[in-house]
Amino acid sequence: MISTAQKAPQAPQAPQATQVALDESITAWALAARAGDADAVERFVGALHRDVLRYVAHLCADPQAVDDLAQDTFLRALGSLHRFEGRSSARSWLLSIARRAVVDSYRRAAARPRLSDVPDWQLAAERAQPRGLPGFDDGVVLLDLLASLPAERREAFVLTQLAGLPYAEAAEASDCPVGTVRSRVARARATLADLL
Repeated sequence: MISTAQKAPQAPQAPQATQVALDESITAWALAARAGDADAVERFVGALHRDVLRYVAHLCADPQAVDDLAQDTFLRALGSLHRFEGRSSARSWLLSIARRAVVDSYRRAAARPRLSDVPDWQLAAERAQPRGLPGFDDGVVLLDLLASLPAERREAFVLTQLAGLPYAEAAEASDCPVGTVRSRVARARATLADLL
């Protein structure tokens, strides 16, 4: 007797399908907000506020800046909502704005001078500098020594010893065999050792 295959019971709607439907709703709210619907603006912000906070908190090292960065994200998004065309989901569009807001905050922080709580900050800065590194004069001498090498040897030496490329990648960049690169580097080292 041949038994008929039974159909598996239908599973409830998958979480991914629910997420897709939610993303479509959020994108529709963003497009309606672009058209001037104030209720759609509230729904758009309300639907994504928690996601933006979590994403910014994940990217940002300063937990006290999370709220400010989230607010900055929504200000940027609402200011440029007229350019949103719905080609991607509003969620991904907003999270890319959040990422740029965090990156911009890092850039601003790096450009700002930092305050020191040490009374003699110049001495503290000098002590924090690494010791024993080559100075400007050593760099000029090195550039002069490198300039005295033949072009092929200089290229191989710079690619492998200064840029840190493996010999195979340096050979590919120089369009020559690996053995030739090794030979050029060895000869460049010998020449530089003689000049020193």
